[in-house]
Amino acid sequence: MTGAASGIGRAIALELAKEGADLFLIDINAEGLEAAAREARHHGVEAVTDICDLAEPAAISASVKRLLAAWGRLDILINNAGVSYYGETHLMTEAQWRGTIAVNLLAPIQLFRELLPTLAAADEAHVLNVCSMFGLAPWRKVAAYQTSKHGLVGFTAALSAEYRRDNFGVTALCPGFVQTALLTEMPTDGVGERRSVPSWICATPEQVAVKALRAIRRNRAIVVITPVAHLHWRLTRLCPGLVWWFLREGWRRRGRIVVQATST
Repeated sequence: MTGAASGIGRAIALELAKEGADLFLIDINAEGLEAAAREARHHGVEAVTDICDLAEPAAISASVKRLLAAWGRLDILINNAGVSYYGETHLMTEAQWRGTIAVNLLAPIQLFRELLPTLAAADEAHVLNVCSMFGLAPWRKVAAYQTSKHGLVGFTAALSAEYRRDNFGVTALCPGFVQTALLTEMPTDGVGERRSVPSWICATPEQVAVKALRAIRRNRAIVVITPVAHLHWRLTRLCPGLVWWFLREGWRRRGRIVVQATST
């Protein structure tokens, strides 16, 4: 489980612990990670923690080696860790672009590639990639995040087509807005005002976790969470022109686009 120190990752980890699953928890936040592990252990399971910067391929490979050295087997891989950014796309630095793509897309790909032999050796196995409704439908000012999540949805669909069996599940979990730090504390360009998301359209991490475990049990290929996410996804598929009109007219942006060079 990556991104286990808080939010959706922590909630899924605790739901798995309630089911009696031993956990190998990965995050860059050491304090939050240990707190999540302590809570999981209250359910009588083993919870091993591993501090890892998922933007670094070498760190990922080292984490995989520690996992295999500790247990030598794996039944469920959950790629949950993610970073985000809200703001004008042209104001993003190269480092912000690379970091977002690395953590949100390249890390799940690497983890799957390195752990596939171990998963394939299990009697039953499952890969759950926590994607986003933004991997299915467009939005504004989240270009890097959306690019990474579109890629993760596509990667998961490819894995599902190639590897999904009765005893090998693959799921793309696509929540809408969720009440986590990813939503409330994401970096911004510091120029425009960030619009707050009403709590009534958000899911809680615990609600997402329950649906995640249900998806694993039922071997669901794709799961979209929250009514707003369902609506946005279906409108994009059925009435794309309406969605593009809303994104364009809803913010009433007019005039020439002015773009200045940004630092890397």
